[in-house]
Amino acid sequence: MPHLLHVFSTFVPAGPEMRTVNLIHGLPPGWRHTIVAMDGRTSARAELTADAPVAFLDSPPKAGSFATVRRMRALLKEHEPDLVCTYNWGAFDTVVAARTLGRKRILHHEDGFNADETQAYKRRRELFRKIFLPGTARVIVPSQKLAGIARERWKLAAEQLRCIPNGIRFERFAARDGNPQLRAQLGIPLEAPLIGYVGHLRPEKNPARLLRAAARVERELGMHVLVLGDGPERPELERLAASLPALYGHVHFVGHQSDPIPYYRALDLFALSSDTEQMPVALIEAMACALPVVATDVGDVRAMLPDAQGEFVLPLEEHETAWPMAEKLTELLKDREQSAQLGAANRARVEERYTFEAMLAAYREEYERALAR
Repeated sequence: MPHLLHVFSTFVPAGPEMRTVNLIHGLPPGWRHTIVAMDGRTSARAELTADAPVAFLDSPPKAGSFATVRRMRALLKEHEPDLVCTYNWGAFDTVVAARTLGRKRILHHEDGFNADETQAYKRRRELFRKIFLPGTARVIVPSQKLAGIARERWKLAAEQLRCIPNGIRFERFAARDGNPQLRAQLGIPLEAPLIGYVGHLRPEKNPARLLRAAARVERELGMHVLVLGDGPERPELERLAASLPALYGHVHFVGHQSDPIPYYRALDLFALSSDTEQMPVALIEAMACALPVVATDVGDVRAMLPDAQGEFVLPLEEHETAWPMAEKLTELLKDREQSAQLGAANRARVEERYTFEAMLAAYREEYERALAR
């Protein structure tokens, strides 16, 4: 049975990591998986079942790229995986290590960009991608926008790329119902409009943009904000929430949740405020729960949503101030009928296009194709 080595920059509960956890659970049990987190953080391992065929290796000591490449070469020689799966720029030293060993069974995944590439691309990173990615079995991306970047900027041939949309187990997601029990636990009145943010709290996700916009929503609505997720930005976000009088006592930080569905059910509206995305899983989950959406126009977000959502997907330049997002949040919170219609359309879109079964089949096809090389 095949042995897959997965190398991440970090293995925390975020998009690519949780997708890999779900794929491991969906693949045949005889397949073995080994995971390396280059920064040593492996908190997403808690999301794996006890019987998952997964081992973890210690991360190599921090060093410059050349030293890290040497150490990853040694690791590859020692463990001899049948397939090397690398995830984003933070794992690229492993691509170099595998290529310089003459290995071609490499699947490299690109899911988007960090805060340091939201405004401009790094020339060194683009050069390395141009040099080393053409020798891999395939480069997998989740969005058409990222596929376009790979073709135009990294000069990858069309046959070198595979765009696999993210998918979820749709049947697990019930339409929102207010979840009175959870609201009572959090101290949120059942009749209060509730806006939700779900995601890792990193700078490029810019949840501060949502908080500033929420502070400008009409106060008589009695709106609350739920922030689901953890990350380095949380302390600053908590300070920001405390400093905005309109939000005092109305922002609820609940951290990372292994099962986010009860929290989606409690929401009235989902907001995505990122500076950069490609195909956010949290957006798909919110759509599956029949939630209307207000979002920044990043990655494939506009294409993921039905046409009726178009006016609520706002260009980034309109978010330099909080007013445009605040206006759209207010509009949907006040118009319950429109919100319900958009939510129903969003749920239908997920059932049609973004199922876990379709994603699993596509990934298994790529794994087996690469293993056959």
